Amino acid sequence: MKQFVIYPFLLFFIIFNIQAQMQTDQSIYQFQVTDLLGDNFDFKQLEGKKIMVVNTASKCGLTPQYKKLQALYEQYGGDKFVIVGFPANNFLRQEPGTNEEIAAFCEANYGVTFPMMSKISVKGKDMHPVYQFLTEAKKNGVIDSDVSWNFQKYLIDENGHLAKVIAPKTQPDDPEIINWITQ
Repeated sequence: MKQFVIYPFLLFFIIFNIQAQMQTDQSIYQFQVTDLLGDNFDFKQLEGKKIMVVNTASKCGLTPQYKKLQALYEQYGGDKFVIVGFPANNFLRQEPGTNEEIAAFCEANYGVTFPMMSKISVKGKDMHPVYQFLTEAKKNGVIDSDVSWNFQKYLIDENGHLAKVIAPKTQPDDPEIINWITQ
């Protein structure tokens, strides 16, 4: 009789673990988005690289972080690291521009050369699927988080999985970020 009591529990445990594993096998590589120029951008092309995903805004007190993001990209960007920016107008309407205006602003004011995507929503009912992945543990397999402000950073490992969430006020050249990039 004991075998029959243990067996259903064991079967449940195995099925639960398989389902949990299937949910956490999602990665950033499953997403295709549109960049500021209207071209397709497939995250699959970034396989094997560490990725920093950051939501940006042109009229925010944290906007000067673009300068440090660009410097970080110039120093570490390439075969092993990339920054991907997502303009968003979710916080006090601090990114009101069109994709064309955002591209011109980034180029003229900060010389941004890292990939910038089309403007999206990073929270609320219209949250973009990339940010659903980044903010929901059931999708990223790591942690639930809320995008608290512009310039929140999500660090993605070489396998496309969420590694860390970095607060908006933390500067791009913070030792925690540099250590993560270089480790």
